[in-house]
Amino acid sequence: MKNTVMSPTNSSRYHSLTILLHWLMVILLIAVYGSITLRELYEKGTAMRNGLKQTHFMLGLLVFALVWVRIGLRMLFPSPPIQPEPSIWVHLAAKLGHLALYGLMIAMPIAGWMILSGEGKPIPFFGLELPALIEPNKALAKNIEEVHETVGELGYVLIGVHAVAALFHHYFLQDNTLRRMLPW
Repeated sequence: MKNTVMSPTNSSRYHSLTILLHWLMVILLIAVYGSITLRELYEKGTAMRNGLKQTHFMLGLLVFALVWVRIGLRMLFPSPPIQPEPSIWVHLAAKLGHLALYGLMIAMPIAGWMILSGEGKPIPFFGLELPALIEPNKALAKNIEEVHETVGELGYVLIGVHAVAALFHHYFLQDNTLRRMLPW
């Protein structure tokens, strides 16, 4: 019997690389959000707090790098059809939701990179130091940081809605939306 779980040609599921990258990104986003949230448990200036901030920066930039791979995979391997086919409104809501998620995964790391640049701080990326995106400007960095934090809070909602929508499709609409992306 053919293994259909990892088969890149199984038209009822996403390509195995797409599935792998989706769940890797889920783990990365949990780590990005977790590291910046956990830093609040430690006093400013402590090694642990600084380490969690560094982790947040680097994992955020890794999300930024991997989102482009995801976009490439979406172009190479089309999405399998949802069966039974949803209404045009459900389809439109899904498209808008995915666009918003991709926007989040692109805009938030760029904003973080700009914050560090504006603060005149190094931009760490797993042993590398990335170039600044803007000249040092603490006032601008503070403004970008406020937007970054607000959008980050909205990201919780967006990610939550995405997860709830997948469960809604599975349990209420009883279509294959969730099954197309499950790793098993």
